[in-house]
Amino acid sequence: MRVEEIMSKTVVTVELDDSLKVVKEIFDNTRFHHLLVIESEKLFGVLSDRDLLKALSPNIGTIAETARDAASLNKRVHQIMTRKPVTISKNAGISDAIHIFNHHNISCIPVVDDDRKPVGILSWRDILKTFEPS
Repeated sequence: MRVEEIMSKTVVTVELDDSLKVVKEIFDNTRFHHLLVIESEKLFGVLSDRDLLKALSPNIGTIAETARDAASLNKRVHQIMTRKPVTISKNAGISDAIHIFNHHNISCIPVVDDDRKPVGILSWRDILKTFEPS
């Protein structure tokens, strides 16, 4: 079985200079846990919901929020993203993806074409679904 058969083909992207406010809105309104960071349609990084949680003040949206807390929403994607992410080809086998998950501390693998343009994303959950009994 190939990566292309199990990857998520719906990819949400942001750009390097997008604010964390934009990222927060995406995560708040979708069920995605990872955003791919692109520039000129090429992959430059990955941003997870956990990365965002670490970068934002926990007081945002509470009565204790200060101007300094709100200012954390003005940070830019390039300041907190994971750079040079491990990637995989859509033609790679699932065993290749499993090897990547087992040897890197990551929770998703961007699937890219030969020009580093994102064509999908693969999570460990996608792999687990393939082994679920019917």
